Amino acid sequence: MRYFIIAGEASGDLHASNLMRELKKQDSNAEFCFLGGDLMQLQGGTLVIHYREMAYMGFVAVIQNARKILKNMTDCKQALLNFKPDIVILIDYPSFNLRIAQFVKKRLNSLVYYYISPKIWAWKEYRIHKIKRYIDRMFTIFPFETEFYALHHFAVEYVGNPTVDSIYQRPNQLQTFEEFCLINNLPAKPIIALLAGSRKQEISNCLPLMLKATAQFGNFQTLVSAAPGIEPDFYLQYIDKKQLIIGQTYELVTQAQAAIVNSGTATLETALIGTPQMVVYYQSLGRLAFWTKELIIKVKYISLVNLIAKKEVVKELIAHLFTVKNMANELELMLNDKNYRANMISEYLTIGKELGEVGAAERTAKAMMKR
Repeated sequence: MRYFIIAGEASGDLHASNLMRELKKQDSNAEFCFLGGDLMQLQGGTLVIHYREMAYMGFVAVIQNARKILKNMTDCKQALLNFKPDIVILIDYPSFNLRIAQFVKKRLNSLVYYYISPKIWAWKEYRIHKIKRYIDRMFTIFPFETEFYALHHFAVEYVGNPTVDSIYQRPNQLQTFEEFCLINNLPAKPIIALLAGSRKQEISNCLPLMLKATAQFGNFQTLVSAAPGIEPDFYLQYIDKKQLIIGQTYELVTQAQAAIVNSGTATLETALIGTPQMVVYYQSLGRLAFWTKELIIKVKYISLVNLIAKKEVVKELIAHLFTVKNMANELELMLNDKNYRANMISEYLTIGKELGEVGAAERTAKAMMKR
């Protein structure tokens, strides 16, 4: 069969590539055309647009790049008409993907599947109407999503969480702290890891404040994980080259004593690895943005860790709470309060059990074959 897949950011590229690998096992005649990234390219097929050309965040960035976004939409639609897929698979990225789903249903005789639901349970709940109208099947990755969609009388299939697979299959799991430092030419000094986001705008907003907070902990070395798709030189306006860790995010988080993580999939990855963390998120206009969030966002927490646990496991510092002082205070607890650390790590184990066993991509591919 012919599969057209759309992944608009780095995490989507990872999850889509794993799904493509499993689809090839189930379907020896599988052909792929996609919007995605380097990991998807390794699985074979035709790349239409790289996600680097699609990752625009925030109202201002969208307006500034409106022409490019419209071109991406036009190019995607033309690629769909040319490829004539049997199945279109959408990975999160709802503003773009739901428009494409509508186009497919009007112009093509293709099934439309959604793998990794848009976060409509958090905000823009009205998108459920388009999902019910244009999506044939939804494959969810969080248990609470099943409950949400049931309230809207839309049946979904929970397939497990692909982050569980990524962590289970991660490289260098037996690597020691000494080996990590030796490979990266680092001193044998305890580590604080910074994961500042996957987009330049996020990094620019978050990283300088993160660095100021960790500067107060002179007994630790601060290391920054380079995001896929971001050129290393971009980070060097903020840090020394020796502080930048490229292509070793899981290894860095594993060896770190604590992490400051920009809200996103990385928070769940850090939890499953077992490293104490705080979750941060920059919002302009501080208190006003925080107040607005209370009106717009329908969930109590923003981090996947707390959403799954349904309580505060990790501290969330967002909007006006995202300050150097608050981060430093939280680091003090994570690094030096043994009971605080132990309780967080214990809660992580419960979250891992809630998500279930490995094999999300395999289960999804098998389910997609059963039509």
